[in-house]
Amino acid sequence: MARSGHTRRRLLSEINVVPYIDVMLVLLIIFMVTVPLLEQGVDVELPTAPANPLDIDSPEPIVITVDAKGRMYLNIASQPESSIGSAVLVEQVAAALRKQPRRPVMVRGDANGPYQNVIKILVLLQQANVESVGLVTEPPELN
Repeated sequence: MARSGHTRRRLLSEINVVPYIDVMLVLLIIFMVTVPLLEQGVDVELPTAPANPLDIDSPEPIVITVDAKGRMYLNIASQPESSIGSAVLVEQVAAALRKQPRRPVMVRGDANGPYQNVIKILVLLQQANVESVGLVTEPPELN
């Protein structure tokens, strides 16, 4: 018993994916731009050693990096990618610790540089009245 004059319509069940592709492309571009910005500091080859990570609740650490040639970099400096002198390092670290005394201080020393470079940084931090210093290492590779 078919009805005359009425045509039966089928439901169209297709999903339009074009807007999703646009969103994915925008997200891809955002990630491509931000990922290089996330890498912090100067590129040095860190020594490997098993060590405990920093506590998540601690404030952002002050990180002094010394490369294989003995150049020093400070992550809280106005230009963290530019090397700084000894006097500036002592002054800026001391000022930062006066504002936040419990802020951790870390040293990133290049594994291929002379040990004297790290000792020089430790002496400068002593002049800035730093009580505790951590050394940044890479975790050993698991075989």
